[in-house]
Order: sequence, then structure tokens, then C-alpha cells
Amino acid sequence: MTIKQFMIDYSNDVLQGKIVACQKHIWACQRFLNDVEREGKEEFPYVFDEEKARRFLFWMTQFKHTKGPLAGENIDPDPIQIFIFGNVYGWVHKDTDIRRFTTVYWQVGRKNAKTQSLATVGSYEAMALGESMSEVYIGATKKEQAKICWKEINAQIEGSDLLNKPSKKYKVAYGTIEHIKTKSIITPLAKDAGKTGDGFNPQCGIIDEYHAHPTSEIYDVIESGMGARSQPLMVIITTAGPELNNPAYRVEYNFASRLLDPNMVEKNDHYFAMINELDADDDIKDESKWEKANPILAKHEFGINYLRRRLEMALNVPEKMRDFLTKNMDIWVNMRSNGYMDMQAWSDCGVSEGLPDLKGKECYAGIDLSKRIDLTAASFEFPLENGMYYVTAHGFMPEDTFHERMKTDKVPYDLWVKKGWLTLTDGAVVDYDYIRAYIKKMEKDKGWKIKEIGYDPYNATQFAQQMEADGYVMIEIRQGVQTLSEPTKDLREKAKARKLIHDNNDLLTWAMGNAVTKIDAQENIMLDKSKSSQRIDPAAALINAHVRASQNDDHLDLNEYILSGGFSF
Repeated sequence: MTIKQFMIDYSNDVLQGKIVACQKHIWACQRFLNDVEREGKEEFPYVFDEEKARRFLFWMTQFKHTKGPLAGENIDPDPIQIFIFGNVYGWVHKDTDIRRFTTVYWQVGRKNAKTQSLATVGSYEAMALGESMSEVYIGATKKEQAKICWKEINAQIEGSDLLNKPSKKYKVAYGTIEHIKTKSIITPLAKDAGKTGDGFNPQCGIIDEYHAHPTSEIYDVIESGMGARSQPLMVIITTAGPELNNPAYRVEYNFASRLLDPNMVEKNDHYFAMINELDADDDIKDESKWEKANPILAKHEFGINYLRRRLEMALNVPEKMRDFLTKNMDIWVNMRSNGYMDMQAWSDCGVSEGLPDLKGKECYAGIDLSKRIDLTAASFEFPLENGMYYVTAHGFMPEDTFHERMKTDKVPYDLWVKKGWLTLTDGAVVDYDYIRAYIKKMEKDKGWKIKEIGYDPYNATQFAQQMEADGYVMIEIRQGVQTLSEPTKDLREKAKARKLIHDNNDLLTWAMGNAVTKIDAQENIMLDKSKSSQRIDPAAALINAHVRASQNDDHLDLNEYILSGGFSF
């Protein structure tokens, strides 16, 4: 049987339910079948090269398992590995013969041959692809993490007859594996080693456990050096994680999910995606569903027993549940230490269509004036007649520091400007007149009726005086638990109860994901700006607005709360 026919049969088995698979796995197989149907046509100038796909899969079989119950046995590629890497190496342009896919994203549960797969890709790109002086970099935030995959490559090639007999075809020195014939290298690349990417010419970038990367810095360093290569390859293989604001979730997982979804408009013929996870309505205790997130591990009795032990531990020790969900069931959860908002609940409150008509509606504004060189925000909250609250936000950033902030914060401020969520102000500092003008414009153009503006008095005295002169009611929001604790809790509870509506504003969502809390002995909370690793200004501004908006909520009497002494000094 040809590799292509095997992949077609595999895909049909997935679609027919003969192979247990999650929705995104099913979509990936349907995408492949669609590609086969349009192969070589004008709108899809790619063909499947049987020999190229077979060549890589043969390469995998020349290495041995280095750990686990199969240690010492030659790798026999699992059907899902054949499907994934048959796609990656089999599709080429019909005219140039250059490979189609330049980016690969595979998200799968722990112990499903992630590092093994990455290792065979790394050695193939350096030693078998045929590129002269190929450079393969394994990217991680810490050198120890980068060396996990590097050590797997080293162990694989040391145990391979193909690369050692009759003579050794590589050498290892100073943390670098070099292929003698082509002068190609494989080396770890870590942020903590001070690597900048200057002079790099990567053929292949490997990112293992991308969920642990707080920024895309290492990814960007590798990708930026690939311009001179005719067919570079970036491979990301990861489990899910507990941080929804990291680039693995915020950028790659979200894009890959939309790319696979046939109902979405995202198209990218150069990006391969496979996601193996439990579906939203699956019971984590239902063993028949475990193969969705563990397409290799859950097919073996030792794998099922391993997952059973992990589940038992998670049920008995709640602190272990986060790891079970993310690493074994491959479910993204926002359970980081002291994280403020349940980001799944926040996401569920997002509405893209059917937004409420706000013309003539009263709203409460909140202002958080940061340092003038940073992000400053105005947020708005509308109590609606049905007991719901609509919230939105807008940011302001000085144009002269905009590009520097793009580099340091690693978020797409430029895209947020285009989408109307962020305004660049002239000069090197935020001109607060832009905020005044924006508020007036919203009133005039959208018919909003701004009842009050709550503001953090820090750095805001002159601004408040100017706004009062313009006729606005300015309310000073003291930044302490006695004022902020109950409204901060209440905003979060409204999100969990689906009583909030927001417009999927990425700037506000990013800020919510960044926010962490501090708590006192009486369990009063407030956002902790000093402990938040990224900017939280739109979220802080929204809480300032909610302090005032919540006073009209029958379920929250802030004055009674304060007078009753429900706070600590």
C-alpha cells in the first residue's frame, strides 16, 4: 500500500468513527481528503510525492526507542505519525518540488512520542534532507529544556546503525551535533543563554512544549533567520498548558483551531495543524474518550494504566488536577497561581454578532492612567435592561514607543490599532487629551450617555479637573481593598454566571488574562499590579467602572458593604 492510500484510509476511518478522535482531529483528516480531491489544480498547485513521504518515514524506523517499555526496539511509526509526517514531507509544489508546509503545530497529551517525533525531524533536516550546511535549532526558554530534545537526538543517532556503520557520520562537540558530510549542525537555543539570532540561517526550528514559553521571543529569533532558505521548517509540538495568555494558546492554538474549522475563513496552505484533545462535553473519567488526547499512549495497556493512576491522583489531590487536565487530557485551563479571571468564563461571554444597541444607553467609564510612556486605558460598562452588563475598552499608547512595546510585550499592538481597540498618540508620551477626545467622540458618534467616570487618582488630578470642566461627573476610586474587593469579586462572578457581554476585544481580553490578585487575611482581594507580568490597564480601568456600575446592582450594595466593615485596613 502507498503512503498516500494509507493516509486516505486512515482519514476515512477517523471520519467514520472507527478511530476515536476529537473534533479537530476529524477536521484535520477532512482537510487532507479535501486536498487530495483538489491536488495539482490551479487553485491548489501541490501534489503528493510518495517518495519524499516514504523517505522520512523510513528514516524514523532507523532509530530506537530510548525510554519506556519499548526501549531498545526500532521505532515503528504509529498511524498518526504516518498521517502527520506523511503530510509534512509528502506535499510539494507541482512546479518547483519545494515542500508545501513550512510550519507544523501538533498539540497532544504527554507521553505520545512528542520528543521522539521532534528528534527524528531534527536529525532528518540536518542529515538526510540534502541541504548543505543546514542549521537546526531547538528553542526553549531555558537551556535545560532545549537540551531534552537535543539529548534525544543524540541518543537516537548513537543507537542507529545507519549513522554509525561502517563509520560514524557525525561528531558531537561543545553541545553541537555536526553531520560530517554536509557540515550541518543541530544545537539547542535558549533565551537564558543570551542568544540573539544574529548570523543564524536556520533550516529547521524545533519548539518543544511551547505552552511553557511566556513570549514568542525564541520562535521569533528562529523564524527571522529563515528568509534565505528555500524550504525552511518550523515544528511546534506541545501539550496544553495553564496559561491562556502565552503565545502557544493565544496565537498558535487559536489560529490552528480556526484553520482546521471548516466553518471559519482562515486559510493557509503552508501551515499544518493537528490537535488531539478531549472535546468540551467529554467526561475526563470516561476511558473510552482518552484516546482523543492520547492517540498513541491510550492504545496500550501500560498507557491506560498510567492515565488511570494520574486521574486517581488528581481526584484525590485537587492540586494535581491542573496537570492531569493540561498534560494528559490536553485541555487548556487558566489555573495559574493567583490568576484573577476564569478565562474560559470570560471567553464564553464574548459575542461577535448581535451586540446590544447602546445608543442612548447610560454607561459608567473607568480610567487607569499609567505612566505616560506606557499603555493607558479607558473602559466602559453598560447596565442593560435584562440584568446583563456590556463591557468594552480602548487603549492609548505613544507612537514613539509603540515599536519598542511591540518587541518587549510580544503582542500584536499593530493589529489592535487596525481593529480599533488601540489609539496611537503623537510623541513619546501619552497625551491625555486623546482620552478626553475619545470619550466625547463615543458620546457624539454612538450616542452613549456617560453617567460617571471612575478614576484612579494617581497621576490623574489634572485630567479629572479638565473632565469636570467639560461637564463630566468624576468619581475618585480609592485603590484599596475597602473600595475594590467586592466589585472585583462581583465582576468575576458576573462573568462566571454569563451576565457579562463583551465584543471579543483582544486588548481587554489580554489584560484580563494578565491580571493577578492579592488577598488579605479576611479574603478581600484586589488586582496586584506589581505581580502582573504584563500590562493590565484595561482590566483595572474596567474594575474602576464596575465600582460605580455595581452600586446600581440589586445584588451588591457597596455602601452597606463598606459601612459593615467588610474589609481590612
